[in-house]
Amino acid sequence: MSTSEVATVLAWHDALNDNDVDTLLELSSDDIEVGGQEGAAQGLRALREWATTAGVTLVPGRMFAFEGVVVVEQEATWSGKADETSTVASAFRVVHDQVTAVFRHPDLESALEATDLSEDDLVD
Repeated sequence: MSTSEVATVLAWHDALNDNDVDTLLELSSDDIEVGGQEGAAQGLRALREWATTAGVTLVPGRMFAFEGVVVVEQEATWSGKADETSTVASAFRVVHDQVTAVFRHPDLESALEATDLSEDDLVD
């Protein structure tokens, strides 16, 4: 596990939650893959569109990391439902301090299963 990979993912969350789209894009590769249950898209344009229209705040919780893959358990709040939160998880791929892929999963278990990470990869 690299400290810089975890730091990159935390900075990515900060930028998203602060609506700092320029920083979010700087932390992401030109060909970033963004996906979830609704489908997937690729590129900075797709990331910008998602970041400006999703209306989501993702507060990071437990993190798991191994060889460039970081899974984050998150408390998600959507702008239209500010009084409701959901626990979700996202799997990130980080290369050279840039997020190259992020996929949201409905829960931590499915994110860990999709990435072959486990409780053994918990970041202290």
